[in-house]
Amino acid sequence: MVKEKKYVKGLCISLCLLFLYAPLFIMAFFSFNSAKSLSHFKGFSMRWYESLFGNIQLLDAVFVSVSIALLATLISTVLGTITAIALTKSKRKIRTAILQVNNLPIMNPEIVTAISLMIFFSFISIEKGYMTMLLAHIAFCTPYVITNVYPKVKQLDDNLTDAAMDLGATPFQTLVKVILPQIKSGIMAGALLAFTMSFDDFVISYFVSGNGVENISIVIYNMSKRMNPSIYALSTIVLVVILFVLLLGTFVPYLIVKKRGGKVNEALR
Repeated sequence: MVKEKKYVKGLCISLCLLFLYAPLFIMAFFSFNSAKSLSHFKGFSMRWYESLFGNIQLLDAVFVSVSIALLATLISTVLGTITAIALTKSKRKIRTAILQVNNLPIMNPEIVTAISLMIFFSFISIEKGYMTMLLAHIAFCTPYVITNVYPKVKQLDDNLTDAAMDLGATPFQTLVKVILPQIKSGIMAGALLAFTMSFDDFVISYFVSGNGVENISIVIYNMSKRMNPSIYALSTIVLVVILFVLLLGTFVPYLIVKKRGGKVNEALR
């Protein structure tokens, strides 16, 4: 009976994983199709990747996506980390109110955030383009950073910062040498999530972009309106980039901890 339950659970999990990831593998497979067909594979070819890298519009979209994702990640990580640290030092009512406000962009549907930002930029007479897209990405990435960093800051022992200050450390030295090293896992998780959210965002970017500024998601949307197998190749590249970032964020901290653990063991010997 127990074995049957385990078998059923394993089967259900396998079917769910197959349902989630089979379309991704099919998409990557057909990106190497030599024919223009989107449903029949007729031979291996790199022609659609070659056409992509020869497309000036695509190269501009890649630059926009990567540059905005990096800038939005950097700025939102700094803002989110500073806010999370400040929240732990704030009064309870202020902290609760700010955390509730912080959850609004996360809980809201993207379409609501997108329309709100579009109206806001029009109200203050900012011409839609690269800058409005960057500001919008910073606005919706920062709450995710705060959500990841705040629990780590809350777990810190206040005596450590007090001890550092008593020993002559300045507030900046205490921040850099005492606080940040202990919450770096939360900072890295927030930064990775911010980069992922920014890099593949479509809804918000579509409403706040203008003047011919397009990221990869908008280009894919425009390509999906017509029969173009290059969309498979472009989507596969985006998938590989996201997977690489996630794997980097997963294994790099593990290798760092393992390396430090090895040094500690050698010192003890």
